Amino acid sequence: MQIKDLTKFLESVAPLGYQESYDNSGLIVGNPEKEINKALISLDCTEAIVDEAIEYNCDMIISHHPIVFKGLKKLNGSNYVERVIIKAIEHKIAIYAIHTNLDAVKNGVNAKICEKIGLQNCSILYPKSNFLKKLVFFVPLANADAVRTAIFDAGAGQIGNYSHASFNIDGTGTFKPNEFADPFSGEKGKIHQEKETRIEIIYPAQIERKIIAALLNNHPYEEVAYDLYTLENNFREVGSGMVGQLEEEMDGLAFLNQLKDKMDLEVIRHTQILPKKIKRVAVCGGSGSFLLKNAIAANADVFITADFKYHEFFDAEEKIIIADIGHFESEQFTQHLLLDIITKKFPNFAIRLTENNTNPIKYL
Repeated sequence: MQIKDLTKFLESVAPLGYQESYDNSGLIVGNPEKEINKALISLDCTEAIVDEAIEYNCDMIISHHPIVFKGLKKLNGSNYVERVIIKAIEHKIAIYAIHTNLDAVKNGVNAKICEKIGLQNCSILYPKSNFLKKLVFFVPLANADAVRTAIFDAGAGQIGNYSHASFNIDGTGTFKPNEFADPFSGEKGKIHQEKETRIEIIYPAQIERKIIAALLNNHPYEEVAYDLYTLENNFREVGSGMVGQLEEEMDGLAFLNQLKDKMDLEVIRHTQILPKKIKRVAVCGGSGSFLLKNAIAANADVFITADFKYHEFFDAEEKIIIADIGHFESEQFTQHLLLDIITKKFPNFAIRLTENNTNPIKYL
C-alpha cells in the first residue's frame, strides 16, 4: 500500500478542511507515493515514538497531535521537534497527523469519550457553520431523475438521518443557440423553450468538486446553468465537543468516581459537586474551556474536558460541574479509535499501538 492510499482514506473520515486554522494535520513527513508495510499509532510524535517505529520496522507514524504546528526555519536538532523530523527523515519514516479534524467529526475523538463513559443519544455540542453549501441547477424534465441520482451518489442531499433530500420545481427555461452551439434541444438561431426542473440540493463544502463533476458529467446540456450558495446553517455532523445522556441518572460523586475508573484517571480537577443528579453530560477531548457556555446552554450537568485555568473554574457558577481530567487522559483512547478505523478498512495492513506513554505531565 502507498502512503497516499492510507491518507486518502483517513481524510475521507476526517477531511483536512475540518481542522482549525492553527492546526497542521495531514502528511508532515514523507512521499505520498512511497510504499508502506507497517504503521505505528500514537497520541504524540516524540523521539521515543520514532525510536519505537525504528525498533518495530514501522515505516509510518500516525499521531493525533502534529509534531510541527508552525514553520521551521532551521533543522539542526536544537529542540525535540527538529530532532524528531531529522530522525524520521534519516530512517525514511513518514509522519502523519490527524488532529482537530478528527476532533470535529461526529464519529471522532469525542464520540470515543462518549462511548467510554456510556453516553447515549449523543450530538455535536457546538456545530460549525459555513460548512454547508447548496447547489441549484436546471435540467430537462426527462433527465431530472438521472442527474439528481448521480449527485446523490456523489454525497449530496444528506440532512441528519435523512438522505436523498432535494427540492424541485417545474418550469420553463428559454435559450437561443448561436451558430457555434451544439444544442441538446432547439435549433441554432431560434429561441427555444424547454420544460425543466429546478433542483436544490445541499452538500458538505469539502466535496464540492465531486458534486460539480457529477452534475457536469450527467447533465445533457452543452452549457449547464447552476448556482452555488454558502449556507450559514449549522452543520450538525461537524463541530466541537459532544453532549449525551447517561442511561440512568447518578449522584455527582458517584459519577466522578465512575468517570475516573472508565477513563483510567489518576486525578480529576473539578468544581463543587452540586446536589442535583447527573444525567446530561458534555465532553470535549483536549482543551475545551471555550465550550463551557455551550455546555451550560445545552443543560449539561457535567462538562468533561481538560486544560481549564484557575479563574475559569469560577465560570461554572454552580450551574454545572467542570471535570478537568487532563489533556492526555481525555484523548488517550483516540489511539484505539484510529486502530479500529484503519483495521476495519485495511484488515491485512500491519499496524500497532505505541507502547510508550507520551504524557509529559506526571503526578506525585
